[in-house]
Amino acid sequence: MKPVIGITMGDAAGIGPEIIVKALTHEEIYQNCRPIVIGDAKILERVQPIVHSNAKINLINDPDEAKFELGTIDVIDLNIIPEDLPFGQVSPVAGDAAFQFIAKAVELAKSKKIDSICTAPLNKEALHKGGHMYPGHTEILADLTGTEDFSMMLTTPNLKVIHLTTHIGLIDAINSINPERTYKVVKLAHETLSRAGFDDPKIAVCGINPHAGENGLFGYGEEEEKLQPGIERAQAEGINVTGPLPADTLFFRAGRGDFDIVVACYHDQGHAPIKVMGIESGVNITVGLKGGIIRTSVDHGTAFDIAGKNIADEQSMIAAINSAIELAPKRKLRRKHD
Repeated sequence: MKPVIGITMGDAAGIGPEIIVKALTHEEIYQNCRPIVIGDAKILERVQPIVHSNAKINLINDPDEAKFELGTIDVIDLNIIPEDLPFGQVSPVAGDAAFQFIAKAVELAKSKKIDSICTAPLNKEALHKGGHMYPGHTEILADLTGTEDFSMMLTTPNLKVIHLTTHIGLIDAINSINPERTYKVVKLAHETLSRAGFDDPKIAVCGINPHAGENGLFGYGEEEEKLQPGIERAQAEGINVTGPLPADTLFFRAGRGDFDIVVACYHDQGHAPIKVMGIESGVNITVGLKGGIIRTSVDHGTAFDIAGKNIADEQSMIAAINSAIELAPKRKLRRKHD
């Protein structure tokens, strides 16, 4: 049975509505899954002529009412955004709505109405102005599911990266890294790839300092204090993990296939290589959510500067939906045998 993918609309003032409508014109999406948009039907109808789509918008209250047909976009309509919301502007209304779309998706995932969640981008400033003080999607999902041990994973066809820290300043990120966090993220990486079919996944951990500290030459022993004990604990459990290794060469080695996934210590250390490899094919995955909830996302922002202009490319959204499809059947199969 094809998995049901709940696609949240993100910030309605950004490119989310456009890339969703564009992605859902691709026949292969319907061949491989049953997509449902969780958002605002008025906005999707408004972008239809912009992106030259003639798909029918089908309003539903429950996934059981969906048609799942190419040419029809099934929408669970929360109806909380004004029809004349300006594109390309920060809006508290749109920020609050983006949060509500995610909350509805989590509700549906918890009740097994959808098999995974795929999110269009939100705008953090709008989110905060809308009253929701989260750094981003990952932290919202963790809060709504009661998850403490989670991480962000980024993927491209040739590179996978998981993070020890994400949306905090660099000094705070380094201060927050400790052996327990290192161990837990390495274990999350191992469990996630093992469930995805990797046999003994090869994991490598980046150093914090240049050249991974080079035996005390750079930094103040952060690798030995914050990373090494967690790596050794994972190794003692039979996890195939190496490090800390110099980040400047590690991503090249991973890209050529030496490792299946890289553990990055902070946001830009992991995000920059992924985006150089190809932002249009990048996918963001939240790892470790309670209840086995799967969430994938485009790896780009709301792009307010091009919103409503039919410029936005839907390839990252397609890649995110495909990642959700790839992961969802495995969860469904495990549930069947539980």
